[in-house]
Amino acid sequence: MPVQEEVIPLMLDQQNDIIALAQTGTGKTAAFGLPLVQMTDISSKEPQALVLCPTRELCIQITADLQSFAVHTPGLNILAVYGGSSIENQLRALKKGVHIIVATPGRLWDLMGRKAVKLHAVSNVVLDEADEMLNMGFEESIADILEQVPSERRTLLFSATMPREVANIARKYMQEALEVTIGTRNAGSNNVSHIAYSVHGRDKYRALKRVADAEPAIYGIVFCRTRRDTHEIASKLIADGYNADALHGDLSQAQRDSVMNKFRQRSIQLLVATDVAARGLDVDDLTHIINFDLPDDLEAYTHRSGRTGRANKKGISIALVSPRERTQLAQIQRKMKVSFSMESIPTGKEICSNQMMHWVQKLDTVSASHHQLRKMVPGVYDTLEQLDKDELIRRMAGLEFEKLLSEYSYADDLAIPDHDNTRSNGREKYKNRGLMEDSEGYTRLFINLGKMDGLYPKELIGLVNDNTRGERINLGRIDLMREFSFFEVENQQVKTLIKSMKNSTFRNRRVDITIANPEGKPSSPGKVKPAERRKKIVKAR
Repeated sequence: MPVQEEVIPLMLDQQNDIIALAQTGTGKTAAFGLPLVQMTDISSKEPQALVLCPTRELCIQITADLQSFAVHTPGLNILAVYGGSSIENQLRALKKGVHIIVATPGRLWDLMGRKAVKLHAVSNVVLDEADEMLNMGFEESIADILEQVPSERRTLLFSATMPREVANIARKYMQEALEVTIGTRNAGSNNVSHIAYSVHGRDKYRALKRVADAEPAIYGIVFCRTRRDTHEIASKLIADGYNADALHGDLSQAQRDSVMNKFRQRSIQLLVATDVAARGLDVDDLTHIINFDLPDDLEAYTHRSGRTGRANKKGISIALVSPRERTQLAQIQRKMKVSFSMESIPTGKEICSNQMMHWVQKLDTVSASHHQLRKMVPGVYDTLEQLDKDELIRRMAGLEFEKLLSEYSYADDLAIPDHDNTRSNGREKYKNRGLMEDSEGYTRLFINLGKMDGLYPKELIGLVNDNTRGERINLGRIDLMREFSFFEVENQQVKTLIKSMKNSTFRNRRVDITIANPEGKPSSPGKVKPAERRKKIVKAR
């Protein structure tokens, strides 16, 4: 990895302090970990290297990596020191002798206060994810710890970004530091594609569901601004049948560990988290980062997106951008050197197609060699033998995707158009999509109710049934919009329906139904416009 190619020779051949700017997941742990293992004197039982990191999860991960690097170095003791675990066990391990300490600043400062840690022999100090540690408020603790380490030590600072606070630490505690920058300062990974969807704030959750449904194999983190939003969105996802859970500051350490274990094992596909709760998370192979809300701190976007696209793998960072967040998006593009692709939110047709192809691929690779299956197959044949291949496939697909198809059959476009969603713009959008044309044998009607009134296919059908006094009305296509809708009725039933619906109400609002002409405008049934009447008269003469 590039950061390893740059840093490892510097650590082995020189004694300079080093500042390395590289995204999370680019191999930084090996860049400092391999030289630390090689340079450690095992005969001495005192700590010779100290690695500071922001969170318990990262502390555990770095320790595990260092131990794997030292697998052929018997006798090298590496200790993880962090809050939320038994301090007594850590005290006993320190008494036995430790060569490398990996610690969170808070717990290390606690142990130093107990005189349990002696740092007088430390020759290398690594500040990993320095910007994250400062964001979490560890600046004072880091300063106090560095004051207790010999001044002739070498300090290595690893950070994804270089904000003013990190620069201050470098200026105060480092001397003649060599800077290694992988990529561009404060820029994101080249392996991450950045996509923005323009959507109203009220439609963000529905857009999130569409993103998740359009990617059946999604494995990612959804970032929200507040703990309340995190809990609310995760609860909605779970209620809607998604493998999701929340990670926020109100969780106990045991609850946090449980959620993270499930996420690492992929029992959870979508982890909904705040920036603070997700700091220091190190999870491999994330496919997506979804910004339900854009961060207030622009540099936080780099940290978020940097959690995917690791180890030369591709990743996607998605931003659901409401009108009030467009300024933030522009600032991220300008200041963080991120180029967003403005795309359309997946349509119902695209979602159903993606889900079906994913299902077909799973079907193609599934093993059917189990001996119990062979015993059951004859009975299956007997039951299904009257169905031909095409009918069998249709029924299987219908059974598998019944819920999905029913949800997205009449799904509307959530994207915000270039202009406001006025009625005329909405009609023009539907006209351009070819939805204003009547189906054969049906007439298209306009109704002055839309989703903002609580009108959905089920409610529309109920409204029609309630006002036609039991007469069966055959409806065709239904296209719901925000403030109004269109639906089709068999030609011979148009007048009956319009007459029956006259003076009807829906949730205390008067219902107005008229025939929709080809331009999408309502017109009264049976009436002829003056221009049309003149044409008919001329033709008759």
